Order: sequence, then structure tokens, then C-alpha cells
Amino acid sequence: MLGTLQILAVLLVVIVLTPALAHALELPGKMQLGKDEYLIVQQIYYPGFTIVGVAEPVGILSLLLLVFITPSGTAFWLTLGAFLALLLVHLLYWMLTHPVNNFWLADFKLAGLGARFFGAAPFGRSKAGAQSPTLDWMTLRDRWEHSHVARAALAMLSLILLVTAVAL
Repeated sequence: MLGTLQILAVLLVVIVLTPALAHALELPGKMQLGKDEYLIVQQIYYPGFTIVGVAEPVGILSLLLLVFITPSGTAFWLTLGAFLALLLVHLLYWMLTHPVNNFWLADFKLAGLGARFFGAAPFGRSKAGAQSPTLDWMTLRDRWEHSHVARAALAMLSLILLVTAVAL
């Protein structure tokens, strides 16, 4: 069971890393876009990237289970580190990325699960503070883009820690 769960956890962390890394790699090109072009490009991410988002909570749960069944020692601490890094990836999404997604999607027609997911505001914030006159599209763009760089770095750290633990 331990080996199967390790393989599943590695697969889920890779799935979490993939879109975050894709977003991070797009950053240099997207930072050169004007407002109209940038806002058009943002619309391509929905719903495709939303589908892989389910890997985050499932990955967190698999790593948590793995922490509990991994024997004490170096592998345990590496697995715990992988869990904490993936948990931070998910928290960054809800704290930084998701409110900006809500702002980008304000005029976008969403239905069903997508509407419920993007309508969620677990930290009581919505629309990235869009009512604030000090937040312009470039501030929101920077928050969104840099949050994905941070998420990619943490997901990569999670993967490295997990693969190292599995290799022991």
C-alpha cells in the first residue's frame, strides 16, 4: 500500500506542478501584453485549467495519508515537507490567485460547477478588492502572475522532497 500511495502522490504533485509551471513560463511574454490583449488571453484558461485543479486537494489528502503511514526517519520528514509545500501551493491559490480570477471572470458567463467554484470566497474576499480605486489591472496582473511563480516553486519543492523520500 505504501508504494502505491507514493506513486499516486507523485503523480498528483506532478499534475499540480504542470499548470503552475506553465503559467510561470508564460510570464515573460504575458508581461509584454497591453490590457486588452492580456484580458483576452486570460479567458483561455477556463475551464481547462480548472479541471486539473481537483488534483490539489486530492494531492494534499494523499500526502497527508502518506505522512501518517511513512515510518519515522528521513523519509517521514521529507514527506511531511512535501505535504506542507503542497498545502502552501493550495493556500496561495485561495489567498492570491483566486480573488484575481474572480475579477477577471466578472463579465464571463460561467455555469454549474465553474460558477460555484469561482464564486467561492473562502477568506471573505471577492473580486480581488476590485472596489478599491488603487487597484488597477496591472496590479492584479502582477499578483496573478507572481502567485503562479510562487506556486510553481512550491510545487517543484514538494515534488523534489517527495521523490527524494520515495527513493530512500
